[in-house]
Amino acid sequence: MRRLGGLAVLIVLLLAAVSGGAWVYLKEQFTQPGPLTGEAMLVIPRGAGLEAIAADLTDAGVVSDARVFALGVRLFGDATALKAGEYSFPPSISMADAAALIASGRTVVHRLTVPEGLTSTEVVALLQGAEVLEGEAGAVPAEGALLPETYHFHRGDTRAEVLQRMTRSMQQVVAEVWEDRAEGLPLAGPEEAVILASIIERETGVDEERALVAGVFVNRLNKGMPLQSDPTVVYGITEGKAPLGRSLTRKDLATQTPYNTYQINGLPPG
Repeated sequence: MRRLGGLAVLIVLLLAAVSGGAWVYLKEQFTQPGPLTGEAMLVIPRGAGLEAIAADLTDAGVVSDARVFALGVRLFGDATALKAGEYSFPPSISMADAAALIASGRTVVHRLTVPEGLTSTEVVALLQGAEVLEGEAGAVPAEGALLPETYHFHRGDTRAEVLQRMTRSMQQVVAEVWEDRAEGLPLAGPEEAVILASIIERETGVDEERALVAGVFVNRLNKGMPLQSDPTVVYGITEGKAPLGRSLTRKDLATQTPYNTYQINGLPPG
């Protein structure tokens, strides 16, 4: 019985040594630099389980062994913490760091720059062309309702959400500017300020010239004169959907549209 007892102890010690060695080996495999030689982008789908994520990482060359990655996450990490999204993995990233990145939710940030001078229709077209966004943008906002700016977003965000951010950003800017406006402006409210600013923006792309153009238009509004702004005539023809592609003619200037400021007094509709 004593011999059997000693043998049992020996077996336990042997198994402990083997398991300890396996633990050390797994830890080394999990934390050592990985096989990736360049940056890799990978989208983790919503609802993906640990094994599916491990397989995708292996297929992308981020990790060398899906089984080691999955086991390492279970032993040294938290499988339930992994989050869906688009991730950028740097060269030589270890399995441990790859798992930590996915658990952090630090997904790839995309950006879209809206240049000054675009119509709302053209801005919506930019959104439609952003492949990482989802859904439709919705109705085209009024002219001048979208702030020209660089916007950041993640894969899977919706076009409608980004469009709403553009609208809110413009509303905030207009509210601040309107609060500090000069006295005596011939404008009924912030909406008219946006319309006039949009016309000035299309008249010239040179910052130094805009104050001069604004002064001319304000003077004409005060006197009840037509603004006589060519970009408004172009907008009446194209509805902001595309460039006119030619010079304006006398017939264009004489054509009645709600936007032709050669034919109407005051500001056109927004």
